Amino acid sequence: MAAGLIGLGFAQCSYLSSMPTKSAASLSIPANTLLRDQGLAPAAGARDTSHMRADAPSQVQGEPKILFIDQSGQLGGAEICLLPLAVRCTPRSEVLLLSDGPFRDRLRAEGVTVSVESDARIQGIKKERMKFGTLAALPGILRQVRMIAERAKPFDMVFLNTQKALILGAFSRALHGKPTVWHVHDIVSREHFGRLHLTLIKWAVKVGVDHVVANSRASADALIKLTGLPRSAVPVVHNGVDMTRFGDDASQASAVIEQRRTALGLPRDAFLVGLFGRFTQWKGQHVAIDAIARVPDAHLVLVGDALFGETAYAQGLRTQAEALGITDRVHFAGFQHDVASWMKAMDVIVHASTQPEPFGLVIIEAMAAGKPVIASNGGAVPEIVRHGENGMIIEPGDASKLAVAISTLQREPEMAKRIAAQGHADAGQHFSIDRYLQQMTRVLFDIATLASRNDAPESTNVIENAPASEAGLTR
Repeated sequence: MAAGLIGLGFAQCSYLSSMPTKSAASLSIPANTLLRDQGLAPAAGARDTSHMRADAPSQVQGEPKILFIDQSGQLGGAEICLLPLAVRCTPRSEVLLLSDGPFRDRLRAEGVTVSVESDARIQGIKKERMKFGTLAALPGILRQVRMIAERAKPFDMVFLNTQKALILGAFSRALHGKPTVWHVHDIVSREHFGRLHLTLIKWAVKVGVDHVVANSRASADALIKLTGLPRSAVPVVHNGVDMTRFGDDASQASAVIEQRRTALGLPRDAFLVGLFGRFTQWKGQHVAIDAIARVPDAHLVLVGDALFGETAYAQGLRTQAEALGITDRVHFAGFQHDVASWMKAMDVIVHASTQPEPFGLVIIEAMAAGKPVIASNGGAVPEIVRHGENGMIIEPGDASKLAVAISTLQREPEMAKRIAAQGHADAGQHFSIDRYLQQMTRVLFDIATLASRNDAPESTNVIENAPASEAGLTR
C-alpha cells in the first residue's frame, strides 16, 4: 500500500500537524511536485497537484509525534541522514534503535530523545544472506514486533529508516495502525540482497507500509522494479550535506591540513588520496589499494573501520598492502568523527564502490570540502557527478582506470581545481542539508495533512475523485 507523496516545500516539523489515523486506510498523495523537481514524470493520468501552494494554510494544528526506527547503533550512511531529520523534529518525536552503539550517544548529544530495544537473537541476520537458521530467531522477531507495536501507540506516525526496521515495522503495522513511512536507502536488487530478503521487502512494502521516499532515482527504480509500484508512488529526496561543517577559512584549512598530515607522519606536499567509509568488500578499499600501487608518488588514506562483522576484510586490506610492498603509502586512519577536517587534508577523494551505489554521501561531502572526486559509475553516481565537470567517473572495480584518473588530477592541478570548484558549487546548490530537510519535512507535512483530512467527518480529500491506480493506492 505504498503511496506517493508531494515533496518540495519549506515546511518544518514545527508546522507539522497532529494526526488521527485510520488503521485500515491507505494514505496517498500524488507526487507530481516532487517528481518534477527531481526530473521524474508522474504516472500517466495522475492528477495534477501543482496548484497546491507550499505556503497554503494548513487545516491541522501542532506537529505530529513521529517514532523514527533504525536497526543500528552504528553511524552508517542511513544513520547520518536520519540524525539531522530527528534533530529537526525534536522535541515531540523520538528515535528507537534496535541495537546499541555510538549513534545513540550522538543523538542524545544533539538533544534527541532516544531509546534502545535490542534482541541478540536477531542481530546476526544479514541482508546479503538473510537466513534465520533455526527457530531460535523467531521468538526474538516476535518480541521486537510486539515491542514496536506497543511503542508506536503514543505516536502519530512511524518512520522506518533501515532494512530490519522495515521488516519488523511492517509486521507491527497491523497491530498499531499508525501511518508508516519507509525511507529507502538501498538499491533493492540481487547485487545487494539475498532472495529471501528481497521477497520480504516486496511483501513489507505492499502490505505493511503506507508511504515510501527514496534517496535517489537509482534506489527508486530498483524498488519499482521489485514491487511493481507506479513511479508516482516513489518520490525522490536526495541526501544532503551540511556545508557549514566544511567552512571556507583558508588559514584554518591550512592548519588542519598540516595537523592531519603530521599525524600520518607525512610532509605537507605529499599527494594524498582519501577514501572514506566503512570497510566492506563492495565499498572497494581493495581496488583503491591496487590503484595506489600504480601511482608511485601518491599516498592512500583510508578513513573508516570495519562494522557489522567485517573485520576479516579489514585485515585483508593490510595484508594486501604488505603483499604489494606499499605499507609506507597506505595509511589506516581508523574511524574519525571529524570527517570534514580529514577530507580537507586530501588532494583527491575517491569513491571506489564495486556495486551500484544507492546514493554516495561521501561524494557530496567531498564536494563540500572543495576536493576533486573520482567516483565509480553505477547506481546514483550519475545523478551527482558529471564526468569532467564536477568530478570524474570510472568503471567500478577497475584499478587501472582509477590509477589513471588519480595520476591525471595529480599532473593537472588546474583541472583538479576547476573540478573541485564546480563540485563545491553543486553541493551547495543541489545537495545542501537545508534542501534535504525542507523536502523531507514537507513529505511528512503532506502525510499529516492528508491523514487529518481523511479523518475529518466532512473532509475534502485531494484525491477522493481519482481512481486508485492514479492516486498510487496499492491496497
